[in-house]
Amino acid sequence: MNALWYYAIGFLIIWILAFAFKDKLKIDISGPILMRRTKRLRNFIDSTAQRSPRFWRGVMSLGIPVAFFFMVLMVVVLLISLQSLLSSPQIGIILPGVDIPGSQIYVPFGVGIIALMTVMVVHEFGHGILARVEGVRIKSIGVLLLAVLPGAFVEPDEEDIEKSKRISKLRIYAAGSVFNLGLALVSLILFLLISVTMLGSIFMGIPGISVPGTTIKTPNIGYNISGPIYPTFHEQGMQISSVVPGSPADGILKEGMVIQSINGIPTTNTTDYVNLQPSIQKGETLTIQTDQGTEKVTTGTNPNNATKGYIGVRSQSNLVVNQDVASKYGTILPWFFYDLSNLLYWIFLLNFAVGTFNLLPLKPLDGGLMLEELLRYRLSENIVQKIINPLSYFLIIVIVVSIVYSLGRGLFLLL
Repeated sequence: MNALWYYAIGFLIIWILAFAFKDKLKIDISGPILMRRTKRLRNFIDSTAQRSPRFWRGVMSLGIPVAFFFMVLMVVVLLISLQSLLSSPQIGIILPGVDIPGSQIYVPFGVGIIALMTVMVVHEFGHGILARVEGVRIKSIGVLLLAVLPGAFVEPDEEDIEKSKRISKLRIYAAGSVFNLGLALVSLILFLLISVTMLGSIFMGIPGISVPGTTIKTPNIGYNISGPIYPTFHEQGMQISSVVPGSPADGILKEGMVIQSINGIPTTNTTDYVNLQPSIQKGETLTIQTDQGTEKVTTGTNPNNATKGYIGVRSQSNLVVNQDVASKYGTILPWFFYDLSNLLYWIFLLNFAVGTFNLLPLKPLDGGLMLEELLRYRLSENIVQKIINPLSYFLIIVIVVSIVYSLGRGLFLLL
């Protein structure tokens, strides 16, 4: 079943239950927003904040310039992306398990959901901890659903925030994204350690670093190849990790199939697979040999390049544990560390992506609140709003246009 159906069914059930048990579960419904508040975790946030308030203040005092650095960097990246908007849009929607035509990234369902949960929890707890460190009371903690977009929140007392010093406000506003960046850094370090030791030196004695799930763009036929190659494993063909809905491969090729050859040319490893692509043309009928039989697919139009062919699958190396490793350690342990490193990679990537995106200087994002507070140091409120409001509208328009154009363009080219 397409992952979109899981989301649709899941959100429908949530909305039905919310209306049916609104009073019993204490759910607030306001238009397209569902909110459930609780006070249960306030003690945990209080104890964490009061355990070492000087430490948290020191960390966030260093975090403020880091946040402003990424704020500027994100604006530059966003403006640069405008240059490639018509040829290859770089902004998209992260929805685990959903493969959107033309999207630059595909997030696996299982690890994607776990990684997104860490993003929301760490971000909101960051705000909550620094709020308590700065003496700001927390009214409630909870989860929300904006139509079909889930989220979490910490609700501080607005009057307490208004009474706080400017540096205190900056610490509180920056905390969520800085906590995300901190978790991203820790996850990246752990990922690299596991890659080098558990998947390299321990099993084979040869350090090996790779990135699970990263995408190598291959625009001429619309393949995305992802997956690490460690000394612990060897390649045996290319495994399909996702089939793009509505693409030429949809209904023909399936997730989990291993591609062994295309038009009689072996695809034993990633190099063979990539080298084969330049010879494949738009509108060509391909004979694809898989471990589940032979299929024929006629290439369509690539959502990212209308002159190129497109099949519509994302694939990764079909990895098999090396025999000497399997005989010494079995197959469970290598795959455990592989899956763990894969999860750590996605925790790193999503926390970094969401954390830095949230630092864009537009309200109501944290970056907008930080810039607004900084400008108030030297400028009148009237001038501050004349700067913040137009800037927010401009960045929102750029983001919305990029997302709509990217998705619409990909879907249109597949018609």
